[in-house]
Formats: sequence, structure tokens, C-alpha cells
Amino acid sequence: MDDRITDPWGPRTPYGPGEPWPVRVDAWPDPSRHGEPDRWVRSASVLHSNGDGIDIAVRDGRIAGVRGRAGDRINRGRLDPKDVYGWQASNSPDRLTTPLVRRDGRLVETGWDTALDLIAARSRALLARPGGRHRFGFYTSGQLFLEEYYTLSVLARAGIGTPHLDGNTRLCTATAAAALKESFGADGQPGSYGDIDLCDAIALWGHNVAETQAVLWMRMLDRRCGPNPPAMLVADPRDTPVARAADVHLPLRPGTNVALLNGLLYLLLTTGRYDPAYVAAHTSGFDGLMSTVRHHPPRVAAAICGLEVRDLERAADLLGGAERLVSTVLQGVYQSNQATAAAVQVNNLHLIRGMIGRPGAGVLQMNGQPTAQNARETGADGDLPGFRNWANPAHVRDLAELWDVDEDRIPHDGPPTHALEIFAGCERGDIDLLWVSATNPAVSMPRLDRIRRILGRDELFLVVQDLFPTETTEFADVVLPAAGWGEKTGTFTNADRTVHLSERAADPPGQARPDLDIFLAYARAMDFRTRSGRPLIPWRDAEGAYAAWQRCSAGRPCDYTGLTYERLRGDSGVQWPLGVERLYAGGHFATDPDYCETYGHDLATGADLGREHQPATGGRAALRPAEYRAAPEVPGRRYPLSLVTGRTIYQFHTRTKTGRAPQLDAAAPEPWVELHPDDAAALGVADGDLVCVESARGRIKVAARTSGIRRGVVFVPFHYAAQAANELTATALDPVSKQPLFKSAAVGVFVFG
Repeated sequence: MDDRITDPWGPRTPYGPGEPWPVRVDAWPDPSRHGEPDRWVRSASVLHSNGDGIDIAVRDGRIAGVRGRAGDRINRGRLDPKDVYGWQASNSPDRLTTPLVRRDGRLVETGWDTALDLIAARSRALLARPGGRHRFGFYTSGQLFLEEYYTLSVLARAGIGTPHLDGNTRLCTATAAAALKESFGADGQPGSYGDIDLCDAIALWGHNVAETQAVLWMRMLDRRCGPNPPAMLVADPRDTPVARAADVHLPLRPGTNVALLNGLLYLLLTTGRYDPAYVAAHTSGFDGLMSTVRHHPPRVAAAICGLEVRDLERAADLLGGAERLVSTVLQGVYQSNQATAAAVQVNNLHLIRGMIGRPGAGVLQMNGQPTAQNARETGADGDLPGFRNWANPAHVRDLAELWDVDEDRIPHDGPPTHALEIFAGCERGDIDLLWVSATNPAVSMPRLDRIRRILGRDELFLVVQDLFPTETTEFADVVLPAAGWGEKTGTFTNADRTVHLSERAADPPGQARPDLDIFLAYARAMDFRTRSGRPLIPWRDAEGAYAAWQRCSAGRPCDYTGLTYERLRGDSGVQWPLGVERLYAGGHFATDPDYCETYGHDLATGADLGREHQPATGGRAALRPAEYRAAPEVPGRRYPLSLVTGRTIYQFHTRTKTGRAPQLDAAAPEPWVELHPDDAAALGVADGDLVCVESARGRIKVAARTSGIRRGVVFVPFHYAAQAANELTATALDPVSKQPLFKSAAVGVFVFG
């Protein structure tokens, strides 16, 4: 296999529409040169959200390499560079191997019984106080397994009874879930990766797929290199590899996605390039959408976005001329101004064209982490498990019967507490115990100066569960060493609903335990009971937890009942529901008031609309319009540039794993700032110069790089703890998804000397 640092996407294997994507098996180290391992163990990718099928090489009881699975529907054998090299972190010598507790200001080693007894004693003391269940907060990840999330959800919701449960998925793809619920009535991806094989146009909205889902980009490139390639539209202020490959690139001003999409909808609707029959039969709200987009003719939209009218017209021609359109959406929308409103307009575009639920035509509201979808399905993101509606008493009653607890045990008297509010509760002293699992908020959250102060409060009892010492474990009162990928068994689901089983390939180091075992041990220590006096969490292993989840998901949109472990041990991952490649194929949506996951929100304020605002005809998708509103923070005299943060292909999140893989660390060892050459020239900055990037909240010192980014915009990758991009970002949130607007900050760049 070629070097995947200098050539991240590898050689092309072109194919045409309707043809199978050719197999190309990547493996490292190459077994043909280094010999076959003792055995191969099935898994899938864990350092991005694409869900690539992977076999783990095991030699002498240790993880020793990886190989793409040729028969898997997602990758057909290919590997992302992070998967090629990132597995080496599992064998890093600085793994956490024993529990730690804080004594006299220092973390010292202890045993599992002592650590769990300490947490349980603090928990029981809090529960004995009036309103004690509200004193707990749980902040989890997008990288645990489904079985672990569901167990956490049950113990937090029905054991403790706290409303304060969320994950770092709030930072990356909460808007994906919100947009799907607002338009279609429930979470769950309508489209399929297989649509790339059939489409004649691809639109990428704020999605640098080449670096965030490298294997999906390989699939797109192979279609683009084959006969009858799909046209490609990209909306992104940066000159990314995707933008450079596009037929139409719209380098819009950050924060103006709604204006752009309204302008495009105007062009499609006023020129008759939509499907009136589909709109009439399967949607509601068309008149309101038409009324709103009339306020955004091309000249208005173009002026707001900093584009030319002809740019919008070229984009509308591509979108309006497509017979099979696939759209993908990611952080350029989700972490920007009017995030949910903008993502919903992409859904609207597909609905008016009738391009939902049929081969080659669909929306992929992408995820940013390997198991973000499972956090949402199981309720570990704050929602109720099984895409149930917290505002529907029948859904709460159903869950209470399933768990055999009283209904009032399950918090449902208001919207679930989102991540930023959980940390605010810790800051106010309302939350006394915070349990952080598999995430590093001391680097990943906005306003890091504030987050570090919160984590460091003497009054906060902080439990951190992780594989490695991190910037967050430094603040912990108890540190629990966890098993990692390849060291435990469980399932996870990607952005197109494909479920993979990852089986244990090696033992975790020292006393480290699977996250599931840690949650189960805590549940036993707390002796959580049902209404009937039985153990609330009776399962003892991953397959038992999965079976419990299957019962919870039965009859809900994310129905797993047909997907057994045995079925998942085949050559490929399998989509839920079993046998359904695309949702909403018949034009019937999950919007019925008795079934839907939400009754909808005001896209401008985030206010819950209530059951009375559901369309009278259940099963219709909602066309939800939105007026453009300016971002809460825009460039000015002191801070004249717009900051966007994002990823590099060689790193994942806060580098807890990828920073420990030598090839990945060497490829991108430290942060930088990208500037347009004209902006750099005006500042007297050359490539490699050390500059200060400053916002109203903080400053960092990084090397400058010139690129084809839009004038007036700068980019900083967010992965790094030293000179962290989140020293600069604000705590502004999208009103619906409550996702932080990491791409809506004003900064200045200053030269040293």
C-alpha cells in the first residue's frame, strides 16, 4: 500500500453510474511483506464517522495492524489515513492502567473497589438531599459503543433520574439530528452511501469530505473519474481539496448559509424547477416557504454572501438540472450562524424537487464521530431513547413500562439539558457531580478559560473515564482507566445507518476495563432497582445490553430488532431498519403527532411549537422556512477577520489517539492559521511567520500559511491543546440544536516584532 500521508486518498478505481464500486483493499503493515498475523478480528473505523469495515490484525495478543474489509458496503476495502496509522495508539506506553483518586491535591493509584466506593458514596449522599437527582451531570462522547450509551442512558435517566445527560456530539452534529427532526419528524438519515453510485449531481454544503470522511471522498472521486460523472457543487469559504475539484464552488461569507440557500430556493421555485406533484402529496408548508424565499432574490442573497449573482445562477442550474441529487452537510453548516435553519433549507431543497427516498437522490446530514448516531439513538445525547418524544406522555409512559419504573422517575418536564447548560450548572453550583466519559472538554469546548475554571472548582466532584491522561483528567477527583477500540465488544452505527459489530481483539492494559463494565459496576454499587424490586440493569455483557436495546428500539424509527449479533458477523455492516436502504421511499414521513420525535421548534428562537403545530395530515414532511439573520459576532475595526475552525485529515478531535500515532503526529504536529495571500500581504506576513490570532476572548500564537481561503477569513484547526483554537471561540449557540457556533468569531491577526 502506498504512503497514506503524502497520498491520503490512494489510487483511483473509476466506475460509472449503477456499477458496483470496485474493491481496493488497504492494509498496514502489508501482510504480504510482514507476514500474516495470528488472526484477524472484525471491527470498523473509530477515528471518523464514515463507518468503514476494518479487520484488526492480532499478533502475540496485541493489536498489530489493520486491513479494510473488501465485502463491506461502506468502504469496499479502503482505509482512511487515520485508520491506517491510528491503531498504534492502543499500544502507547502512557495508557491509563489503574484507577486514580485525588488525595492531598495529587492523583494517586488505587483499586477499583476503592474508586467505585468513593463515587457511589458521593452519589448516595447527593441523592439523600432534596432534589438530589438534579445534582448529577453526565457528559459523554461520540466514541463509545451503542451498548455502553444505552446502559449509561438507563442508569442516568431511570437510576439517578437526572435530566443532565449529554455528549460531545452536541459540539459537532447536534444540528444534524435537529434538522432531520424538524423536516421529517425523527432523526435517522434518509439517504444511503449507495446513492453516490447512482447520482448525477453531488452538492456538499459546508462539508470538507476529503478530510473528514476520506473514504467517502474516495468513492466520490472514483465516480468523478469514471464515465458519466456526477456534477459537483461545493459551498465553503475555504479552498479545500473538495472545492478545488468542484464544477461550481461558492466561497460564501461565513454565517450566510441561510441567505445562500434561500437565494437558490428562490431561483428553483420561481423558474418552475421543482416537483409540484410531490410537494402537494407529501409536504406541508409550501406557501410559507415561497413567501419567505421571495425576500431573497439572487441580488440580495449574493450581496449578503459576498458572491456574484452568476455564481448563484450556475449553482441553481446544477441543482435544478439534476435528476438524481445527493446532498451532504457538515460543520460548515452545523457550527455556523443559523445552523439548524440552514440545514433544514437543504432538506427543503430536496423536498421541493422530490429527491428523497429514491435511488441516487437523498440527503446525508453527516456525523462527525464514529458513534454519534448511537448516542442520539439511545438517548445519551439528552433525548429519550428510541427517538421518543419527551413532550409526548405516551412515549414517556412506554419507556417507563419498558424499564419498570414510575413515569416521574424519567425527567420529562422540559427540554433535556444540553452540554453547555450542564457546564453552566457546574459553574453555578447546581451540579455537584460531573462524570465525563471518553471526551476531553478541557480542549474541545468553546471559551476554554471558562471551562477550565469550571472543571477546577473545588466544590465539583469530577469523575473522568478515559484511555489516556488528558487535559481533563488533570482536574479529576477520580480517574477510571477504560478499554479502547479493539479491546472490547460492541456495535456502532455510521451516518447512513449502517451498523457494525466490533469484537474484542486484545486485552486492555493493566486494570483498564470496558466502559460498559464500568457503568455496570457503578449500577451494581448503587443497587438501582425497578418498581418491582428487580435490578434496573440486569444485563452483564455487551450482547445482553444489545438485546435490551433491541427491545427499546422495537417499533420506533431506529428499529434494531432484525439486526442480531450473528447477522452482524457477516462480511458487511447492515443498515437499520433491516432491509431498508433509504428511508421515506413512499413519501410517508415520521411526522405523525403520535409517532414523531419532536413537535418542532421556531427556527429563529428555538421555542418548542407544541403538538398543536403539527401538520393536520400526519406523514407529510415539513417545509420549514427561515429568514436570514446576521451572525451574533461579525468582524469590526479591532477584529476585522472571520475565524472558522475545523479539521485536518491527519488528526481527530483533541489528538488523544492520533497524536500518539507517529506518522499522523509528524504530518500535523501543531496548529497554524490560514490566510488569503492578499490579507497576508496587507499584514506583511509570509508563510511560516509566527503571528498572534486574537479575539475578544483570548489569543494564540501560531505559524501563518497562505491559501486560497476567502479574503477576510482565517482558518485554525481545533485539535491542539497548546495554542488551542477554542481560546478564541465564543459560547453562542444555535437556538434549536444548542450547538456552539465555532465558525462565528471575529478575530485579528497581528505580527510579532
